[in-house]
Amino acid sequence: MTTYTESEPQTIGILGAGRVGTAVARQALLAGYRVLIAASGDSKDIALIIQIMAPGAIAASAEQVMAEADLVVLSVPLHKFRTLDPAGLAGKHVIDTMNYWRDTNGDMPELEDAPSSSELVHAHIPGAHLAKALNHIGYHELELDARPAGAPVRRALAVATDDDGTRALVLEFIERLGFDAVDAGSLANGTALETDTPIFIGSYDRAGLQAQLAAHAAAKNGLELAGAS
Repeated sequence: MTTYTESEPQTIGILGAGRVGTAVARQALLAGYRVLIAASGDSKDIALIIQIMAPGAIAASAEQVMAEADLVVLSVPLHKFRTLDPAGLAGKHVIDTMNYWRDTNGDMPELEDAPSSSELVHAHIPGAHLAKALNHIGYHELELDARPAGAPVRRALAVATDDDGTRALVLEFIERLGFDAVDAGSLANGTALETDTPIFIGSYDRAGLQAQLAAHAAAKNGLELAGAS
């Protein structure tokens, strides 16, 4: 396993108490993290849900999550990204796990003009140190596919971000969750992880995921060169 130089986060804060958020919470708890989870409304309203779905996690307000977490996980429906607090997330290391689903999110014409969904989100929370990660694995697979470091067959997950400190933190977080972490480069490369891509649809080990990222980059560069000619 690769060793990263940044200090590891000790408190994980999750905004969103749905299936993805609680699945991340369960794995984070197994990895030894303190976990806070918030949903819209009063934290008392989700306390029982959290007790059942992620025993050991703490039901909190969004304000507490943003104030206390070393690493914040965004797990709300994508069309609700504007409910995120730019001031509260300013300066925070943040993971965007959100995906666009028409049946869930409805029409989002703003995505057509955005270079990627994560860059659209980042434009709303520009002070956050944002990474795209944990979106190309099903919530149930977070538990089923997790393996200890050094296991002969271990699934790989990618991290795309423009911030080196966030990159180190999120790569280490994914390793501790039970997956090989792969650096996907800049946040713009998050397009390689979006719905309907080979990476999103498939499951890969480290070499396979790196090959898919390279293929995506080559195809993207080819399109850019064709457009410039």
